[in-house]
Amino acid sequence: MARATTAFVVGNGTSRLSIDLHQLRKNAPHGKIYGCNALYREFEPDYLVAVDSKMVTEINRTGWQLTHEVWTNPNKAYKTFNKFNYFDPSLGWSTGPTALNLASEEKHNNQEIYILGFDYEGTNNKVNNIYADTENYKKSSAQATYHGNWARQTGIVIQKNSHKRYIRVAMEREAFLPDNLKVWGNLHHMTVQDFKDLFKIL
Repeated sequence: MARATTAFVVGNGTSRLSIDLHQLRKNAPHGKIYGCNALYREFEPDYLVAVDSKMVTEINRTGWQLTHEVWTNPNKAYKTFNKFNYFDPSLGWSTGPTALNLASEEKHNNQEIYILGFDYEGTNNKVNNIYADTENYKKSSAQATYHGNWARQTGIVIQKNSHKRYIRVAMEREAFLPDNLKVWGNLHHMTVQDFKDLFKIL
């Protein structure tokens, strides 16, 4: 059996802004990086997950999926799109937890999974997303999206993969964590600075 690997699931919460993903790729060459939505605009993850139809349409317009592995849910609107990979069955989840679920699939053989940019709460009750104010994203001044579904879906993945180790990377050790995620013994926490030190990211 192939050696178990480390995975990095990259959400787009602002807590990951100071983490240079290109340095991470260089310093953790055997790790697999799973990205979400507009990350492809500036970085090439090993796997990109996008479930919002506007985002998928944007990716198709660029043709990025023709040379990279992109995963989404089946949609009749995509029938003329080429080279997308479709989840079967579709979970109907948000992008971040869907990417986490993909990284957790046994065939991906990831035993240790770092979770970056899963901030859950807004910034001063406003949208917390690196790509706010860009195409297909809300304004940074918009009300923060309710995190309940993200948290519930994340919890489902962590619960059903109790043999895997998850490490959520947050700005502070006491950063906001939804109550339903506090009960899982296989979910650990690390500060952004400790993560950068571990992987020698300047």
